[in-house]
Amino acid sequence: MIATPLVAERAVDAARVQRRTVTLLFGTQIIGGCGVGIGITIGALLAAKLGGTGISGLSTTASVVGAALLAVPVTRLMQARGRRPGLVMAYLTGAAGAALVVLAVVTRSVLVMMAGMFLFGGGSAANLQARYAAVDLAEPARRGRQLSLVVWATTIGAVAGPNLTAVADATVIPWGLPEFSGPFVFSAAAFTLAAVVLVLLMRPDPLLLSRTAGTGSAAAESAAPAKAGMRAALRVVAARPEARLGIAAVAVGHLVMVAVMAMTPVHIGESHTSADTLRIVGIVLSLHVAGMYAFAPLVGLLTDKLGRRPVVLLGIGLLLVACLIAGTAGHDTLRLSIALLLIGLGWSGTMVAGSTLLTDSVPVAERPGAQGLSDLVMGLAGATGGAVSGLVVQWAGYSTLTLIAAIATVPLVALALRPVRVAEGV
Repeated sequence: MIATPLVAERAVDAARVQRRTVTLLFGTQIIGGCGVGIGITIGALLAAKLGGTGISGLSTTASVVGAALLAVPVTRLMQARGRRPGLVMAYLTGAAGAALVVLAVVTRSVLVMMAGMFLFGGGSAANLQARYAAVDLAEPARRGRQLSLVVWATTIGAVAGPNLTAVADATVIPWGLPEFSGPFVFSAAAFTLAAVVLVLLMRPDPLLLSRTAGTGSAAAESAAPAKAGMRAALRVVAARPEARLGIAAVAVGHLVMVAVMAMTPVHIGESHTSADTLRIVGIVLSLHVAGMYAFAPLVGLLTDKLGRRPVVLLGIGLLLVACLIAGTAGHDTLRLSIALLLIGLGWSGTMVAGSTLLTDSVPVAERPGAQGLSDLVMGLAGATGGAVSGLVVQWAGYSTLTLIAAIATVPLVALALRPVRVAEGV
């Protein structure tokens, strides 16, 4: 079949917009990642200062739950009006949350701080949704690589953010603001900047263009109005085994990663002095973050070359090996470091391959809803893993936690080993 000039022009336009979109998202991920990293780093310390050590972990939980629940209105807006308004809404919500945390520091209100951290999760929601915006116009054979590039960009923000906390605090103290408020002032500025950049430069909108870039039945399907809401998205996903696998891979990988990662610093602290604990935890978690993000382009390449399901299985395998090493490491710092690095790599495999598989398997018009559902389930899974992990360690120990985390992957293994067919016309 010979392409008409109009079809060829659309293809060229889509390719040009795709390159520009990925470049733009790469930049906003760095900005947004800095905003998330600098705020999350100080959140637990601020909560402890305002309300005591016993509630320090609630700040992170509030942010994680906020990111998960905010995915619902954000994706509804994307479904109706495109990626740009949804991402802008998420970033501005995060900025409002950061400003509310600054108010909480000034007024010394724990409740205001928790409300602010909930809204602060909008920044994380935007960073997560950006990976899907990167593949709206991507060729199917390159979706894994395009998505992974945006995930990889998060590395820069995640590393730079925590290192800016002292500078941020020193900058705002002359303005009369209290200690620990500076990082959130910087977070609000970073989220606002990311939103402004998207408003000005994300034109045309990649999601809206993807609905008109196809031909024939694909174009007709893309142009058809989609029902909004999580209930409609759940029906779409439930009807497609491959979509269920994609969401399950992302959620289970996130649950295992959060549960083990959250309790590893506590486990390390049981056998070291406070000074040594901080130094060792810094090294271990740096390796963990490197595993999560630094190798994402390689994971994306494997996802495109080997296939989505094999990389999901590879990710599960890495998570299982990591749980085995962590559970038998005792207080051996080297083995714990290797385990956390492998958990990061396993998470990367399930995240990149699972997200790509979900995108492959859902019609264009239904993708924002299904992708929002995935982020909602992932966030709730992570929050559950983080909340339950502390109780498990308190009652049965760190080794038992790693065993339970490994067992949690069994249903995903069974689902991944079932034949998966990518739906046609998506």
